[in-house]
Order: sequence, then C-alpha cells, then structure tokens
Amino acid sequence: MMHGMSRSALHTRFHVAALLALTIVAAILPSRAEAQLPIPGLGAAESPSSEKQESAAADRPESDEVLSFIQKLNLPGFWAENDMTQWGILLGAIFAGLAVGRIVAAVLRHLGAKWDARAWRVRAAVFNGLASPTSLALLTVGLTVGLAYLRMSPPLRLFSTKTLLLLYSISVFWALFNLVEVIDVLLRRATASANTMLNEQVVPLIRKTLRVFLVVIAALFVAQSVFGQNIGAWLAGLGIAGLAVSLAAQDSLKNLFGSVTILFDRPFQVGERIVYSGFDGIIEEIGFRSTKLRTLTGHLVTIPNSNIVNDPIENIGRRPTIRRLFHVTITYDTPREKIEQAVEILRNILEEDGIREPIHPIVGGDELPPRVYFSDYNSHSLDIMVIYWFAPPAYWDYMEHGQRVNLRIFEEFERAGIEFAFPTQTLYLAGDPKRELAVRMLGADLPG
Repeated sequence: MMHGMSRSALHTRFHVAALLALTIVAAILPSRAEAQLPIPGLGAAESPSSEKQESAAADRPESDEVLSFIQKLNLPGFWAENDMTQWGILLGAIFAGLAVGRIVAAVLRHLGAKWDARAWRVRAAVFNGLASPTSLALLTVGLTVGLAYLRMSPPLRLFSTKTLLLLYSISVFWALFNLVEVIDVLLRRATASANTMLNEQVVPLIRKTLRVFLVVIAALFVAQSVFGQNIGAWLAGLGIAGLAVSLAAQDSLKNLFGSVTILFDRPFQVGERIVYSGFDGIIEEIGFRSTKLRTLTGHLVTIPNSNIVNDPIENIGRRPTIRRLFHVTITYDTPREKIEQAVEILRNILEEDGIREPIHPIVGGDELPPRVYFSDYNSHSLDIMVIYWFAPPAYWDYMEHGQRVNLRIFEEFERAGIEFAFPTQTLYLAGDPKRELAVRMLGADLPG
C-alpha cells in the first residue's frame, strides 16, 4: 500500500511540475520598466545595442536581472494578444493530454499487474516502468499542441520551448530510470541458482549504480540542452576527481571487481568445500571485499576477493564422486594361490549387496566400476591395489561405506588364512618348522 501511495504521489508531483513554470510566470508580473536583458541561461535573445546598456546590465544585481528577464517576456501582452478561443484550446489540450495520459498509464499498470500475476517479471517491470513517464509525456504533448496556438513574444516562445524540452527530457530519463528494474530482474534470474550473500549485495548495487549514472547523464543533458551550459569543464573536473579516487581506492576497487567476478563466474558458493592456498574448509560468506572460509579445524580465514580470482581454487564440493585408493598388503611368504585368492576375495566383497550400489557411478555417460590388482612388491609386503569411486559424494556416507568394506576384508582374510603385512623385520630361527634355516658352523668342513 505504501509503495502504491509513493508512486501515486511521485506521479502527481511530476504533473504539477509540468504546469509549475507557466503558473509562476503568470503569477509574477513586472513592477517597473527597465532595460531588457538576455534571458538567463536560455541562450541568446534580443539584447541592447549600446555598449553602455551592456555594461549596466553586467553591473546589476541578480534580482534586477531576474525582474528584467520577466519584463522581457512581455506577459501583459501575452494575456492581451490571445483571445478566449486560444486559451480554450490550451486548456482543452492540457486536459486531453492529462486524460489520455492517465488512461494509458492505467492500462499499462493493469497489464503490468497481469504479467506480474503470471510471474512474467520482465514484462511486468517494462509496463509498470513506462506507465508514469508515458503519462507525463502525453501531458507534455498536450501542452505542446496548446501552446502552439498562442501568440507570444520571442523570449516567451523560447522559454516555453525550453520548458517543453525539459519536460520531454524528464519523461525519457524517468522511463529509463524505471526500466533499470528490468536489468535487476534479469540479474536476479541469472543468479538465482547461486544462493550467496553476494547476490543480495551486488545486484542492488548494480541497480543503484545504473540509476545514479542515468541521473548524472540527465543532469548533464538538461544543463547543456535546456540551460545552454558548457559541460566540458564539468566533465574534465569529474574525470580528474574520478582518477584521484580510483588511485586512492585501487585495492578496494580490485576487491569489488573480484566480488563481481565471483558472482558471475561462480567458482564456488556458500556452503561448498574448497581448498585455496593451503586452506581446506567451507565457504561461510562472500562479501564485497573478502570471502570467509571456515577450515576443517574450525578456524575462520578471510581471503581478499582480488586474490581469489587470480589464484587456482580446488572446489571439493562440486566433485561428482569420492575416489578411494588404498593398498591391502600381505606377507612375502604368501603362496601364489593365496595371492590370487586374496584378489578374488576383494573383488567379490566390492560386488556384495549393500556395498556395490554406491561404487558403480555413471560419470560422463560411462560407468566407473571398482578395480583390484596385485600391483607391487614393496620392501616389506606384497601390495594389492584397490580403487573405487563413491557416489553421491556425501562424505560421512562414504566413511560409513569404507568401514563396512574394511571389516569385510578383515573377516574374509582371517577366514582364508591370509596374513596382513606391516613394516617389520623378520628373524628366521633354526628349528622353526614353518621357516627352516640351515646353519653352517665355521670350521665344519675342516678335516679332523
């Protein structure tokens, strides 16, 4: 309700502004006759021919200049030279422009509400944004038609032309100002899948920046086109000031552009686990200046966004699977048949119900089955390599699954009598029936 009232109030104020210039001019009448001066800020008009008059005009205070300008408009003649028919045309044109503008604005708002109800946000933003500016533009068209039938002095004609140009300019820039909402809707739609705090911060910033840019452009256009000001010096000053600010805040600007890059490139999102510059943790917040990462040890790391966009990032949270690679080691005295049996046991375990389902994922259209091979002769063991890919990549489910696999391997190897190896030194003793050792004493071969 408050939003609707503010829009209506703004709409009314712009309509009042359309008539304000003529009302002020009509209410203020000249009180004394003075030499005529050029129209302030509205370009060249008839000026005194004598250098004495020009010097006197330059020395007059501002109030005298304004009164002289009003006198130059010749308002008494303006009222006297136009009859009731012409005034009636003016009033009729104003009323027609106002009525048509209100009707068109109501139709546009109705269409905007219709599209909004259907969740067509872009169309709704276009129609709602054009409603009030169109109403003001049609009122200005009515003023243009009505004023065309009135007789007026050249300065007053110039004044009315500049006023109409101002109103048309307001209509155009007002429409562009409102249509920035379309860009806002498109940006929110494009970043809807990235549920980050950055979306809530950068998208409104882009909207406000575009609107401020339009206001500045509108002010410069009006200053040059309506008031005849030379904006070259203004632009030069703004350029120097912008250069000074950019040099002083270059680090902040780097981080700001880094945050925008993160928004659109989306290398990670809030809640994802990444590895960056040796830090392994979960993204907690993405801000304008920095990104906050909570490491697995519980520490909070703040990383400038300008660094993130230039350095490699490992996004663990987006892996399609969790790969497990480990080696089952058995002792060197294991017979060849037992080695083959150990490999077969491991392959059978990975195909058991309750174990096989999450370790046969489809990645890129291809299945990734488990792999088991007798791979290496290690310094203290015979190695059997086991590798499989777990999906979906839920870490604690992966850990639970790995525990089941480990227990089954231990159970089956114990049943088969296959011994696990570990780093040790083995001593062979004489008399050990499993590991016979021939001992030859020094001098045993010497003749008696």
